[in-house]
Amino acid sequence: MSRLASGGRIDRSRPISFTFDGRAYRGCTGDTLASALLANGVHLLGRSFKYHRPRGIMTAGAEEPSALVQLQRPGGRSDPNLRATEVELYDGLTAESQNRWPSLAFDVGAVNDLFSPLFPAGFYYKTFQWPASWWKSIYEPFIRRAAGLGRAPTRPDPDRYLHRHAHCDVLVIGGGPAGLMAALAAGRSGARVILCEREPVLGGSLLAESGALADFDGRAEDAWLRAAEAELEAMSEVTLLRRTNAFGYLDHNYLVLHERVTDHLPLPPAGKPRQRLWRVRAKQVVLCTGAIERPLVFDGNDRPGVMLASAARTYLNRFGVLPGRRTVLFTNNDGAYAAALDLASAGVTIEAIVDLRHRLDGALPCAAAEAGLPIHRGAAVVRTSGRLRITKAWVSPLAADGSPAAGMPHAFRCDCLLVSGGWNPTVHLFSQSRGRLRFDGVAAAFVPGQSIQPERSAGSANGSHSLAACFAEGARAGAAAAGAAGFNVDLPTAPGVSEPELSPLLPTWAIPSPLAPARAKAFVDFQNDVTAKDLGLAVREGFQSIEHVKRYTTTGMGTDQGKTSNVNAL
Repeated sequence: MSRLASGGRIDRSRPISFTFDGRAYRGCTGDTLASALLANGVHLLGRSFKYHRPRGIMTAGAEEPSALVQLQRPGGRSDPNLRATEVELYDGLTAESQNRWPSLAFDVGAVNDLFSPLFPAGFYYKTFQWPASWWKSIYEPFIRRAAGLGRAPTRPDPDRYLHRHAHCDVLVIGGGPAGLMAALAAGRSGARVILCEREPVLGGSLLAESGALADFDGRAEDAWLRAAEAELEAMSEVTLLRRTNAFGYLDHNYLVLHERVTDHLPLPPAGKPRQRLWRVRAKQVVLCTGAIERPLVFDGNDRPGVMLASAARTYLNRFGVLPGRRTVLFTNNDGAYAAALDLASAGVTIEAIVDLRHRLDGALPCAAAEAGLPIHRGAAVVRTSGRLRITKAWVSPLAADGSPAAGMPHAFRCDCLLVSGGWNPTVHLFSQSRGRLRFDGVAAAFVPGQSIQPERSAGSANGSHSLAACFAEGARAGAAAAGAAGFNVDLPTAPGVSEPELSPLLPTWAIPSPLAPARAKAFVDFQNDVTAKDLGLAVREGFQSIEHVKRYTTTGMGTDQGKTSNVNAL
């Protein structure tokens, strides 16, 4: 078991029974399927689409590209391609892995990985051309059988799905630090406010905090979070929509929301819908959608046990689960050090912190050094080993030009490799609103630029990643939105936050492999098995527009829509 005896935001007094691939496990109320499986030591959850490579849990949210499952419910209900990181655990949950035969551990389709040189990017455009008579009899049936991951349900859906129209003065999307401050600022003015949050609980990144690195006016972040939520609940003009995802931003501030009303239950209660579609007209919109940590691209970066550093903090501090016992961290920024410090405090052995940067003068790297954690400056993970779970990470020092230095890399034994390549603001809705992005060279990410509709972005979604900045921007955005809607607003005082300052990251897009580079597989898109070599091939074959490269290689075209891959692909 990898569950800590205490800590986290789960209820250990209310255990839950569930099954995965026919085997029974136990979890706790408040778990997701992903956190419960990790707590039971299960790291292999699925197979990739093209090569059927073993895949595990990489993230802790909606950006998960690999840990896809099929849920079976009473009455013939069957839901494919659900992210284990988003499935709330309930008693009797039955989940199955996908895209494997005859079993997850032994998948015949993995032979594709051995013959991967025969399946480069765009091979199907060149292969299925001749003879023309084979198209309907051989090629099309083969492609249809190979396509897809889960199985489509075969019985009629017995559940009810409703819709609702709503109007509001201010729509706040995201219930993290910035979103909560925006909702409080707008709500105190008397404006009609809708706060939409994808998770079942409010808090966002606060749920992954340990309380050791930041101080909230002398009290824990949980106390502030409970007070803020209680104040919003007491406001008659504020509507809190939990388990609700905003997925469409159309003209004239018309937004579409998807509420999972009873998906967290085995069956919808009598008279209750399973899901509800909200069509909202808002005078003003505040986007507080956060940011997604960016993976690093290196040989073998897809094995089960390779996880984003922020996800590891979430599993540790929100769910009380250790992602591994012996951990290596690979980073180009200070954020991963927060995960290293939290994991070390929980008893995890930190084998190495591998930092691409040669100069480390930030507060968090200094704190890690003072704690005695082994830090390797100016180095990179260039390869991993392990069949169904990572067992080794190979580390090489870097030369002055950033390439791996000559000599044999050093192998660190580990059962978990945490990676962090920086942060991508979640700008999908901003782009849908026809807002214009700009590229921030310091953060190496796209951030909101010029707004077209009555909209504001705040917090991590706006490229500001410190808690203090998120609180301050959220308060200003919420107050400005309510003021623009015609209400008198007093700018609320953001909670005082004391936290370490972060030093700049080193923009990094791909790590060359000195070990058998011809056989190296450095994945950019983890669901569709698109490698750095595939992108290079597309460019060499004349594709210049990123949209053409995307379609030729299929990067960003999976169920995750490239949330962890698109910026690296660009």
